[in-house]
Amino acid sequence: MNEREPPTDDRRARSLLAALTVLLGAVLLLAEFAPGATAVLPYSEFRTRVQAGRVSSVVIGDRMIRGRYRRPATAAPPRPRSPMDFEVVRVADPQLIPMLAEKGVAFEGTADARWLSWSLTAGLMLLAMLLLGRWLLQRVQGPTGGVLSFGKSRGRVAGEKEVTVRFDDVAGVDEAKRELLEVVEFLRDAERFKRVGARIPRGVLLVGPPGTGKTLLAKAVAGEARVPFISLSGSEFVEMFVGVGAARVRDLFEGAQAQAPCIVFIDELDALGRSRGGSGMGSNEEREQTLNQLLVEMDGFATNNGVIVLAATNRPEILDAALLRPGRFDRQVLVDRPDRSGRLAILKVHARTVSLAPDVDMETIALETTGYAGADLANLINEGALLAARRGASAATGADLQEAMERVAAGLERRSRVLSPDERRRVAYHELGHALVGEVLGGASRVTKVSIVPRGLGALGYTLKRPTEDRYLMTESELRAQLATLLGGRVAEALFLGEVSTGAASDLSQATEMARAMVVEFGMSQRLGALSLGRGRQIGDWGLLMENGGRSEHGGELADLVDTEIRLVVSTAESVARKVLEDRGPAVHSIAATLLEREHLDGGELRTLLEEAMRGDVAR
Repeated sequence: MNEREPPTDDRRARSLLAALTVLLGAVLLLAEFAPGATAVLPYSEFRTRVQAGRVSSVVIGDRMIRGRYRRPATAAPPRPRSPMDFEVVRVADPQLIPMLAEKGVAFEGTADARWLSWSLTAGLMLLAMLLLGRWLLQRVQGPTGGVLSFGKSRGRVAGEKEVTVRFDDVAGVDEAKRELLEVVEFLRDAERFKRVGARIPRGVLLVGPPGTGKTLLAKAVAGEARVPFISLSGSEFVEMFVGVGAARVRDLFEGAQAQAPCIVFIDELDALGRSRGGSGMGSNEEREQTLNQLLVEMDGFATNNGVIVLAATNRPEILDAALLRPGRFDRQVLVDRPDRSGRLAILKVHARTVSLAPDVDMETIALETTGYAGADLANLINEGALLAARRGASAATGADLQEAMERVAAGLERRSRVLSPDERRRVAYHELGHALVGEVLGGASRVTKVSIVPRGLGALGYTLKRPTEDRYLMTESELRAQLATLLGGRVAEALFLGEVSTGAASDLSQATEMARAMVVEFGMSQRLGALSLGRGRQIGDWGLLMENGGRSEHGGELADLVDTEIRLVVSTAESVARKVLEDRGPAVHSIAATLLEREHLDGGELRTLLEEAMRGDVAR
């Protein structure tokens, strides 16, 4: 386990101390070795000046003799701390003391104190070098251990006071919170469980689509339990050197045991826990060793030791079965996209810090954002606030949030992309084909907006459809209506403009994939019947339907029949779309003219124009 990086103020204080130490050592060295006012005399010259009576006093040390010259009677006496006039290296001369006494030179003996200055200087310089070396080592290692500590865990530790997220900050996942409340209770009062002999799950796996709040929920568990929170990603275990990941796993759990009770959170577990085995060609020895070490560490936990492992993934189907057995990740908690009431709760949480105008109806926004995850809703509120700030408003309005929804769904407007009149006309008929077929066939969604303003990377226009309610399955008739809606744009171009264009490429791709799923996965083909042929298979050489491992399970006749049925599903949907648009030809031309003039129509306007056009056609 790595220790947490010290606060910025502490690092600055230590850097300042090191700098002052280096500066003081340098000053002492300069004071010690820099040339001063004291002259250094040869010993022979010293004897000559003493004999001549020019020396008044000397201080005799172990190695040096320092002295002053005689001054005229009128001269001021030297200050006690002023430097001596000269220095002499002492030699063994038994005649020195008698000579000084004979010439009337005052003398005294003293021990040399220069060693103290040298020792202090050397000590300060050594301390400065140690501080500098430590700083350089930290720079080389970095916050995660760097090249000098491959085997150290890269987990980031958040202390009890640093985790401020609580369950009140997490909305729309009430069932998941209820499941995790038991973990919180165990971390708060483990003795209550131990008395009964109950064993809390050693690992809890949070499963759900991206953006649904799995990481936030794990932080809320740590915040509610008021325990340290150690977080890292599954990819941070794996390196190019074999054995490094296993060492990091060991270090992680050693550090977690030292801080128990605590929570260890591993995000994107599928990067580490992918199922082992297979063909062997794609096996990764380092990843498998790391996974094996994780299995051993989790299985080796002492019962009720206060360390809970939370992990998150959006691909549970590829995890190794050994990870999911009892004793490791005992419990799987689904963190799914929120329903209508959940979306409303999430919107209210994110709206706490945003100024909203009175016309903002959260109920309507929650209704129109079916399928949005928590992260999408947070982005929606933020985009609306940015739009309001961009135009200088003090609060985000309902129009801002509607525009934000379009940004999230279709991308940014690209007014700079100027289309020619022929292209604008083609885009208008194409989008109306989608909108009118979808509106007439109905189903589980309704058109909310049609636009010919380019958005995003490649969309020259767009048609937005919103589900009328939360749906968890679709019928065959609804899927066929969606297919016809996807093909409506291409059919409209062929009917009313005489030829098709490249603008339907994405529609064709989606329609083909949907038709394939209906035939080979959902059993919606009369000739093939109730068979599931699509999962884990592909069309291989010689037209055989192949397993992923390469073994042929079905002959070429069945593969040809699958292709025939897919073409039949697509062509039937195309015929339905053609019939809808042919029956409403005058209405299509009329609405297309309005769309070209106004550039966009909302769902209510589209339905009104369609009804008016159809009534006028019937009257004629």
